[in-house]
Amino acid sequence: MSKGRQKQPFQLPDFYVPWPARLNPNLESARAHTKAWSYQMGILGPPRDGTDREVWSERRFDGMDYALLCAYTHPEAPGPELDLITDWYVWVFYFDDHFLEVFKYSRDVKGGQAYLDRLPLFMPLDMTPPPEPVNPVERALWDLWQRTVPSMSMDWRRRFFENTKHLLDESMWEIENISEARVSNPIEYIEMRRKVGGAPWSSDLVEHAVAAEIPARVVKSRPMRVFKDTFSDAVHLRNDLFSYERELEEGELSNGVLVVERFLDCDTQRAADLVNDLLTSRLQQFEATFATELPWLFAEYALNPVEQAQVLTYLRGLQDWQSGGHEWHMRSNRYMNQHSEERPALSIPMPSGLGTAALRIPLTPGGLGLGPRARSLSHVPRQHVGPTKLPKFYTPYSTYLSPHLDRARRNSKDWARRVGMLAVVPGVGFYVWDDHKFDAADVALCGAYIHPDATPEQLDLTACWLVWGTYADDYFPMLYANTRDMAGAKLFTARLGQFMPEDVEAANAAVPTNPVELGLADLWKRTAGPLSPRGRMLFRKAIQDMTDSWVWELNNQLLNRVPDPVDYVEMRRKTFGSDLTMSLSRLSKGDAVPEDVFNTRTLRGLENSAADYACFVNDLFSYQKEIEFEGELNNCVLVVQKFLGVDKDEAVRVVNELMTARMKQFQHLVAKELPVVIRTFDLDAKAQEKLHKYVEQLQQWMAGIPRWHAEVARYTEEELRHDAAPKLKAGNLFGLGMSAARVAELFRSGRS
Repeated sequence: MSKGRQKQPFQLPDFYVPWPARLNPNLESARAHTKAWSYQMGILGPPRDGTDREVWSERRFDGMDYALLCAYTHPEAPGPELDLITDWYVWVFYFDDHFLEVFKYSRDVKGGQAYLDRLPLFMPLDMTPPPEPVNPVERALWDLWQRTVPSMSMDWRRRFFENTKHLLDESMWEIENISEARVSNPIEYIEMRRKVGGAPWSSDLVEHAVAAEIPARVVKSRPMRVFKDTFSDAVHLRNDLFSYERELEEGELSNGVLVVERFLDCDTQRAADLVNDLLTSRLQQFEATFATELPWLFAEYALNPVEQAQVLTYLRGLQDWQSGGHEWHMRSNRYMNQHSEERPALSIPMPSGLGTAALRIPLTPGGLGLGPRARSLSHVPRQHVGPTKLPKFYTPYSTYLSPHLDRARRNSKDWARRVGMLAVVPGVGFYVWDDHKFDAADVALCGAYIHPDATPEQLDLTACWLVWGTYADDYFPMLYANTRDMAGAKLFTARLGQFMPEDVEAANAAVPTNPVELGLADLWKRTAGPLSPRGRMLFRKAIQDMTDSWVWELNNQLLNRVPDPVDYVEMRRKTFGSDLTMSLSRLSKGDAVPEDVFNTRTLRGLENSAADYACFVNDLFSYQKEIEFEGELNNCVLVVQKFLGVDKDEAVRVVNELMTARMKQFQHLVAKELPVVIRTFDLDAKAQEKLHKYVEQLQQWMAGIPRWHAEVARYTEEELRHDAAPKLKAGNLFGLGMSAARVAELFRSGRS
């Protein structure tokens, strides 16, 4: 450390940077252009927003060097395109500092909201002229919008508008946290950082910069969503490491290092190292998705060569951004980057001269990305773990038992028998469930706890849906995980859509061939008929998301890869069927509550918090079942073990802390933000009653899930050993064409 220099709060870690950074040869012209443009817009020079605040001096502007950022992150952009992209980044960073200076420091929530409410007017999709700009942010935004969107499709414009709006609007979330001195929990932080941090916005601009729009039909597919989310998280976590010192001095609380530091109650260096591990894990998730999921995407959506090239060009643009963003952080005076001068790194010779930059590969586990990758791939299946000592759960809400439970038990079992769930699986020759296993699961009890005020008919339907989801969740790995049959698994999930027709009365496009298909066809007709077309579409999507997520679990098993923590949490909500059960509750509200209310950050936060709480309850109870008896690796306890490098007991404690944090976030949203939503949408008495009832049902759902888990035999060691004992349940497997080797495999797996 040089003399007189203040000591940094932690030593920057060795970053995993898997792609080389390159420098755009148009850098100097972009520097000259963007400075002139900034004076023209009022970003530099005398204040032109009605205040006497000079947000940036020219000296500070030169030191931050946003042209260098864009020259690194968009190395192949032509000169005029680099000018445009650089102006966008000058605008977004200026907005952040202007909002901080004018509204965050003063905690002016009302003024900040009024300021944000005007900005969408300067992003018209149809290019309708906006009102007269009154400050540099508005003036520059309208100028940039006119120069950018005319060359792009309406689909891209909508996406870019939404991501820009999120970036602007969620600044209020940061102000509210500062006002309340509230540091978010890790899951909330990742979700919100994507919106307020701006990286999804950056990924949209990448499409413009490389002149390659993503084909609209694959934009919302899992691989493309993962590419955008992993890109965003890595960009934000890297920024958090470099900006920790500056942001804490400014009174900011939205920083990943601080979030981890507070949540795990650890020192700053440990928190920084864990944030870097998560950054590395997200980049490796990007790589894994590219290698294992992109080929399936091309095949399933029948992308032609031009469309495939567009996707690959876009992904290369994201890679360039990652590496270029890192190089800029190492050089900008905006951030803490002293270690770049003091810590030696091995430089592999790269081409020198115009358009190139050094590729740094430190010879350390962190620099090579070995830690997270090795831990995620080192799991040994079916280890003995024994029963889990369960912690005390934080459960502020209560529920009660429906008086119609006995009826639901009888009717759901009769239904399961009718659709073949308690018989030999056709064409396979063994049972998934018998009467004993059905009774041990007792999913009607779960329905009676999570929907206690249901009518007898409603509880019957809820119980049948729970039976179907639980049976299908057991059926899928038995048929496809043990045989490692990815193609069969994808065909299985694809066929399910044929049993959920838009016209409920129409004949199914296919004939059911197994209990899962037959059960779904029956339940769809009983449930979807009264729904509106939009409600039917949302309900269908919830079911498809759940069944598609089982393919994700299978892919992890085939790779023997313990999931990345963020990917796990977000996919776990789907594998557990959270959206399915929540959809049933939401749809029962009819049209009294506008759909836009359910799309607010507050309602999504309530639903995601509730889902995570319930999912983690299941992971704690099912740890021995999944890890020891089923050879699974999609479990939050195991994910935490591998990521943090801790034993089972410590991982259980951390998972319980996550549950508690999510429950407290739920309470915070109900107390602080739900009243704001009601006022914002001016909900009448009927709509308010329906909305509060929905929130109450989420509370009963969270209270009922742990009670069901604790009361049924499904997760006890005695039941697990009973279920694992090899038993031939059908008389003539060989007569069905099953080989002796296949029978032996079934016995070894304990799944026959």
